Amino acid sequence: QSQFVESGGGLVQPGGSLRLSCAASGFTLDYYAIGWFRQAPGKEREGVSCISRSGDVTKYADSVKGRFTISRDNAKNTVYLQMNSLKVEDTALYSCAVDVYPGCGLEAGGRLGRPYDHWGQGTQVTVSS
Repeated sequence: QSQFVESGGGLVQPGGSLRLSCAASGFTLDYYAIGWFRQAPGKEREGVSCISRSGDVTKYADSVKGRFTISRDNAKNTVYLQMNSLKVEDTALYSCAVDVYPGCGLEAGGRLGRPYDHWGQGTQVTVSS
């Protein structure tokens, strides 16, 4: 079964850092753009960051710009999300998914009429003092 396995979440104080990992299982990341998404209780899923297949395009939600950094290591079949200066409002379940189109996008429901694929179970990030 092709899916992502997310890890690295946890409980952290405001201002702290976490590094999330998104490991591909059952398929190769090389051919896909990857997006990180999050969903807080009672809220809709939102796009956080994305990276193109080659890594030359990255995008960030305005709420995380300057604090989060996305990267990919195709040799390890893994995408990372470095999160610094965490805020209480960053608390959510973080998941990653595949985007088959060139470039990348932050639209939570999919891009160019196609939903994202290979969703994992997500990793919980809780920012609290």
